[in-house]
Amino acid sequence: MKKLMSVLLLAGAVIGLSSTNVALAAPEVPQKAFTVEVSGAGKPMILIPGLASSAEVWKGTVAHYATHYQCHTVNLAGFAGVAPIQGPLLQQAEDGLSQYIKEHHLDHPVIVGHSLGGFVAMKFAADHPDQIGKLVIVDSLPALGATQMPNATPDQLRMVAEQVRSNMEKGDAASQEASQRQVVQSMVTKDADVERIVQWGKASDRHTVVESMYDLMASDLRPQLAQVKAPTLVLGTWIAYKQYAPREAIEATFQQQYAKLAGVKIEMADHARHFIMYDDPDWMFERMDAFLQ
Repeated sequence: MKKLMSVLLLAGAVIGLSSTNVALAAPEVPQKAFTVEVSGAGKPMILIPGLASSAEVWKGTVAHYATHYQCHTVNLAGFAGVAPIQGPLLQQAEDGLSQYIKEHHLDHPVIVGHSLGGFVAMKFAADHPDQIGKLVIVDSLPALGATQMPNATPDQLRMVAEQVRSNMEKGDAASQEASQRQVVQSMVTKDADVERIVQWGKASDRHTVVESMYDLMASDLRPQLAQVKAPTLVLGTWIAYKQYAPREAIEATFQQQYAKLAGVKIEMADHARHFIMYDDPDWMFERMDAFLQ
């Protein structure tokens, strides 16, 4: 299991390695942690992508739900060609999300987050429990840095995060892209999807990716999960790591990390890697449909 979790940490750390350095222009208006694309009509649904990913990752999901939901798809600053902002992205994204919901009068939206986007969604649900309706987390954990050390202290998590940050900053562009491609191939099955995700990483701001990954690895939301009021569905994956640990062991990690979230429903995909929305969308939609109804 320890080897498995090392692979999980490596996967998280490498996804943005080949990111480019995007120049930060002086903004003419206050900086925004994200832009939003809106489509469909009905109940509000907010969809947040993962590290170095584009809102495009939710294209199929939006097509599935736009007839019954007004879909607000987030493009995070510094990722996949979106201009970066100054300061920590994750906290600004959470704060901006609260303000966005207020400004647009969204009535208890469903919030869906993948990977790092799932972390942002979880923290938002804990800090703003009265603004959210239901929560869907796609292959994300509340304490990624603690997968090898369930009882890790904050200092230990910061040490893990520092090591990840150091690894992400090493190497030239060619070696970083090669490493990223190899890891992405473990996260999604189809070649076209691999290429799409790699290109998002290349178009992302390197500093934003590295610092966001540091914040993710150094954080532990497990104690805060008790504050979440929203009914929550967690969709996890395991097949990419089956050579390191059985399904039961990986599912146990999910159960342990979400133990303080009352009433959480955890489902494990048997035919999808990390990007479930690409590898097995029918499985994802079936479980989301049942949960949202």
